[in-house]
Amino acid sequence: MQFIAVLAKFDSPLWGFHVKVPEVVTAHFLKEKKKRVVCTLNGSTTFQAALMPNRNGYHFININKETRDKLKLRIGSEVQVELKKDESKYGLPLPEEMEVLLQQDPEGDQLFHALTPGKQRTLLYLIGKPKRSETRLKKAVVIIEHLKANLGKVDFRRLNEDMKAANRI
Repeated sequence: MQFIAVLAKFDSPLWGFHVKVPEVVTAHFLKEKKKRVVCTLNGSTTFQAALMPNRNGYHFININKETRDKLKLRIGSEVQVELKKDESKYGLPLPEEMEVLLQQDPEGDQLFHALTPGKQRTLLYLIGKPKRSETRLKKAVVIIEHLKANLGKVDFRRLNEDMKAANRI
């Protein structure tokens, strides 16, 4: 589904730049109980996202700084939006390094898959962000070891400390 939207910014420390999704588009995705979408902006930049509800009764999609800069978007910029249902397993790409690690470590695989989908996406985002494969693998190992040490729970403050410690090695 395609539509034109205007880039806006919430007056909030939690949420930032976003585009409002028309109600008819939102209804199309939510009737199937699917909040995860693949979003393409201006026919050139594609990313996975969620239809986020706003307390004012509409849904929106967050637009990060990297995407705004790439497309030279400012508050008030019109943007062509195309949304498709996200058919992926996690709502984000599974980095190859994590996939291999999960295949080799049954305990780590079980602990990772016991997490909520949102926590899985957060961890996959952390792993997939670096450009270098070596760095992605290091992050994946730290995350799996963190899950094992914390009985399958994620303590993001401690995980951040673990990541920093791994970078010093």
